[in-house]
Amino acid sequence: MKFSNYFLKTSKTTAGDDKSVSAKLLKQGGFISESVAGRYYFLPIGHRVQQKIMAIIKEEMDAAEYQEMTTPILHPLELWKETNRTNTTGFELMKIKDRRDVEFVLGGTAEEMFVDLVRQYKSSYRDLPFHLYQFSPKFRDELRARGGLLRVREFIMKDGYSFHKDEEDFKIEYKKMKKVYSKIFKRLGLKTEIAESDNGYIGGEYCHEFIVESDFGESKYFVTKNGDYASHEDVTVFQKEIKNKDEKQKPLVEVQVERGVTMEDGVKFHKLPLWQQIKDVLFMDNNGRFILAIIRGDLDVNETKLLHLIKAVSLRHARDEEIREKLRSEAGFISPVKIKNNLDKNVELIIVADDSLRTIANGYGGSNKKNIDLMNINIDRDYQPDIEGDIALAKTGYDAQNGMGKLIEKRGIEVGNIFQLGYHYSNLMKGATFVDSDGKEKPFYMGCYGIGIGRTMAAIVEIHHDEKGIIWPREITPFAVHLLSINSQQLTINNKIKKEVNKIYKDLQKNNLDVLYDDRNDVRPGEKFADADLIGIPYRIVISEKTLEQNCVEIKKRGEEKVELVKIENLLQFLELNLKN
Repeated sequence: MKFSNYFLKTSKTTAGDDKSVSAKLLKQGGFISESVAGRYYFLPIGHRVQQKIMAIIKEEMDAAEYQEMTTPILHPLELWKETNRTNTTGFELMKIKDRRDVEFVLGGTAEEMFVDLVRQYKSSYRDLPFHLYQFSPKFRDELRARGGLLRVREFIMKDGYSFHKDEEDFKIEYKKMKKVYSKIFKRLGLKTEIAESDNGYIGGEYCHEFIVESDFGESKYFVTKNGDYASHEDVTVFQKEIKNKDEKQKPLVEVQVERGVTMEDGVKFHKLPLWQQIKDVLFMDNNGRFILAIIRGDLDVNETKLLHLIKAVSLRHARDEEIREKLRSEAGFISPVKIKNNLDKNVELIIVADDSLRTIANGYGGSNKKNIDLMNINIDRDYQPDIEGDIALAKTGYDAQNGMGKLIEKRGIEVGNIFQLGYHYSNLMKGATFVDSDGKEKPFYMGCYGIGIGRTMAAIVEIHHDEKGIIWPREITPFAVHLLSINSQQLTINNKIKKEVNKIYKDLQKNNLDVLYDDRNDVRPGEKFADADLIGIPYRIVISEKTLEQNCVEIKKRGEEKVELVKIENLLQFLELNLKN
């Protein structure tokens, strides 16, 4: 491709609100251009990279004998109502109506569509398992698009769905998909960590994210030094240190206090450790219930864990006026002790206790009355939780479970995920069954597997770049070679150089090498070199009067300082050898 004919517009600057390296470099390099917030054009050179990423994914998926297909972009809203996902998606659905006044959803994910397809056919146990996948546009009306391609409202996803007779069969596929995805990301030049993660409202024990470590990533996760454990912040479990649980219980007493409403104020006033204080965090869930989460004072509440325990979709913090008017309590002085005695009519309150409260005795905290605290609060004796479990948020330095070591916090970009759907969709969607060997109809057991194409491209750039621009890994580079013709004395390239560089250009093309040929006559050498570094193609080949005097070309590998002179007759051999390595 000749630069002079290519729709490729590089830039020295980008908008000031581009904070991520990938957003800056992909825009400056002419790979993407923003349409409106969270929606991007993939320009010709960016489209080439995107297609190469998809080709690698397809090669590995097809090699594993998975089957590619395509579903419609518009999903009948009735399917999403069938699974109640109109209320449980966690992102805003984009809805439209056609001329018949039928409602559709712009697909955010495609579980319903695949299940609806499969249930139209009478499958037998002999047909199982099978695994279908697609590359398809997705639409999510995200509240906050950011980071260029890292969080967008419209994107292409490779999403796949497997269908099984039971959990044991699914587990075989799940293990296989870990290997397939690991191979894909390795080929894309990404080192990923496979972290346990949250499966949303579906639940289930099989759910992992493939995370690329990056300071700009939105995923916070924890690992142990020996690598035996990795998990997303949402689901990380840890050992909770035993404090004074065997201490003899003392009588519950009220004390008058003059303190502020923070945990630190309580510590300062009572001169007792933070871990002995009871932290009370009041929420309201999507069902209109008040949720009082209580936990040891030195720990924080993990809202994702809490959502799973109460089987809710969303939470918000209760407002001060709600605490006062509905619960007859006081912000900063909330207590599980006798809080249910004075609730406003028709108020539902659920008390959820973290299991860390079993590690302490004689705690202290509020009394539901302003400026009065309770001393020597003990679980079971003084209050009874409705639900008890792990709702604690992990932090660096905590001990991982089962003696695996200390937790180390990292940030990263989630580029892929695999998780268990189980019977969730097949139970909700009537007729999603197969005929088993006993002649009875049984629901499919399902798995789901996704890779965000644009986000993966962004992650690659976040990892593979320097101060000059992008450094594309060999397998997904838009072109293998960046060919430049320059004349140091003047802008116009002389005929001798033109003749030789055109011959080299055609020879490279004949040998199936993708070439970007910078044939611009009105651009100085320094600008051509800067564009080459910005665009990031692996090998830059320069032809000038000086190199032609020696019957050579000048070759430089992107990301290295070394420049080599290679005889023109040896150029193809050089590239063949080096592009393979």
